[in-house]
Amino acid sequence: MKFLEPAALIESLNWRYATKQFDSSRKIPAPVWEALEDALVLTPSSYGLQPWQFFVVTDPGLKAALRPHSWNQPQVTDCSHHVVFATRNDVDEAFVDRYIARIADVRGVAPESLGFYKDMMAADILNGPRAKWVQKWAARQVYIALGNFMTSAALIGVDTCPMEGMDPAKYDEILGLPAKGFQTVVACSAGYRAEEDKYASLPKVRFPKAELVQTL
Repeated sequence: MKFLEPAALIESLNWRYATKQFDSSRKIPAPVWEALEDALVLTPSSYGLQPWQFFVVTDPGLKAALRPHSWNQPQVTDCSHHVVFATRNDVDEAFVDRYIARIADVRGVAPESLGFYKDMMAADILNGPRAKWVQKWAARQVYIALGNFMTSAALIGVDTCPMEGMDPAKYDEILGLPAKGFQTVVACSAGYRAEEDKYASLPKVRFPKAELVQTL
């Protein structure tokens, strides 16, 4: 396993910015996009439960329909792939059972041996205090996926623009998500920056590290 040098990581993160203008003529090659999909799948989540779904919008008609409900931001239509990050509406006992079965299958163990783990999840997100706001919990997990997606994209030279400036309810309606059992949380456009995007050359504005990081 060859790991990235620290300097290369920081260089990639400095290169990354919230892209305002995408080159609509450039599409993300299939092998590159497949790696980014794998990065989404490999995103960590609490308990490893993955209470999400990622809807990748590439159809020009769908992107055009979403744009008016995204503060008319051109990134939605000009990008190569527009990813909609959604939470599941069925974070329930049946879903936990599916996850336990998946663990057992992948790791070659008996589902019964995972009873303690199942009970621990149930006591927290199904029957515990968190059960009252499980959708908010799931939304927080989705933001982990968003951050992982943007960082992964930067590491392989793909531009992104995270997008909370949108109407989740309209996204749900256009994409038919309620019938599928999901609801929109946030979106992210991905592709390649246009040469004329002036924001690409602007230095990042961050508070000094000493103000943001404390070692205790």
